[in-house]
Amino acid sequence: MKIVRARLLGFCMGVKRAVESAEAALEENARGSSTVFTLGPLIHNDAVLRSLKERGAEILDASSAEKAGNGDTVIIRAHGTTPEVASRLAESGAKVIDATCPRVHQSQKRAAEWAKKGFAVIIAGDRNHGEVASICGYAEGRAVVIETAAEAEQISIPEKSILIAQTTFSPSEFEQISRVLCRRNPGIQVFNSICPATSKRQDALRELEGTADGILVIGGKNSANTRRLFETAANICGKAALIETAEDIPGEFLAMETVGITAGASTPGFLIDEAESFLRENSQSAENKVR
Repeated sequence: MKIVRARLLGFCMGVKRAVESAEAALEENARGSSTVFTLGPLIHNDAVLRSLKERGAEILDASSAEKAGNGDTVIIRAHGTTPEVASRLAESGAKVIDATCPRVHQSQKRAAEWAKKGFAVIIAGDRNHGEVASICGYAEGRAVVIETAAEAEQISIPEKSILIAQTTFSPSEFEQISRVLCRRNPGIQVFNSICPATSKRQDALRELEGTADGILVIGGKNSANTRRLFETAANICGKAALIETAEDIPGEFLAMETVGITAGASTPGFLIDEAESFLRENSQSAENKVR
């Protein structure tokens, strides 16, 4: 079996930074009596979350930030948090490690600055996503979240408005939303805040078109960027599968001559390696050739 990895896959800078922050805090606290918390699930990958839990990390819900106390450590995940929650954490006496992705920080600051100028802040993204919630918190009640171009046709657009995007939002969907809003309000300020890591992984995946019998997308099923990678894989290849671990690999992939692999921005390297090893060790194509 031939296995072709996308030239860019796995952890992005922001996720890697958050995981390394958590691992360093756990190592520092290995012999201590305090607790290391992550503010919400650190990343959208169950394998990483299990590993952190086994080492002592606990998940702190934003609504109960007061559970952290003196001596404890709280890590703000890459998605960021709201000013209100950050303030409560500061008052708790816990050590706070801000692992918010720099690109999310930029969107938070932009939302705050323009809201203070009296602008409506329109955010293209998943309204249930932690990053979007954190940006809304900085918009002083002036945020509006939309997910589709159809919603962009329906919302009220104040004359003074800006458009920003969830960093992992689909570039094509953002373009469609932007086109609609600019038609309806030519004066709207548009900031394409989609992280290049998202589009670069998409571009790298598209390079696999025509090179493989099937494409495996490795990552958490609750990860927005991983789901979008899967959608692209399904469009460019007749056989595509979204898996979280090697054990999820469909049997039909073991009989293929060539398998392409990509992975979401919250997928650690060891899961990618395990999937590739599983394919090589269980490949039926090599056996069939011998026969």
